[in-house]
Amino acid sequence: MDRRARIDEDGIAELVLAFYARVRRDPLLGPVFHAAVGTTDAEWIAHLDRIAAFWSSVLLGTGRYQGRPMVAHAALPGIGAAHFERWLSLFGETAAALFEPEPAGRLADTAARIGRSLQHGLALHAASRG
Repeated sequence: MDRRARIDEDGIAELVLAFYARVRRDPLLGPVFHAAVGTTDAEWIAHLDRIAAFWSSVLLGTGRYQGRPMVAHAALPGIGAAHFERWLSLFGETAAALFEPEPAGRLADTAARIGRSLQHGLALHAASRG
């Protein structure tokens, strides 16, 4: 399989589908996502569309995503550093399988930056709840 040389809408859609297929099967991440999103393909379609819009907005500047990821993640109980590490590991592996090194690195770097921001925000949220 030829890896993608650039990040575009089709590549983002392929990445999201492949990555979240792995997440759904993952023993650590799967239960968290199943509780938050659901277990049926119908429930996941809406989530995957929302996630593809998020990545499109972040990476391509399309403005398609209008959500609030911090609020969504703050509502999930028990998310910790191990979840973020596993998420980033799976994401990086999936990006490297689908994209050439330069865009795969850009994807992994962006995911790591977003992950750090979410972890920081969640820690502040937890501290404010006391």
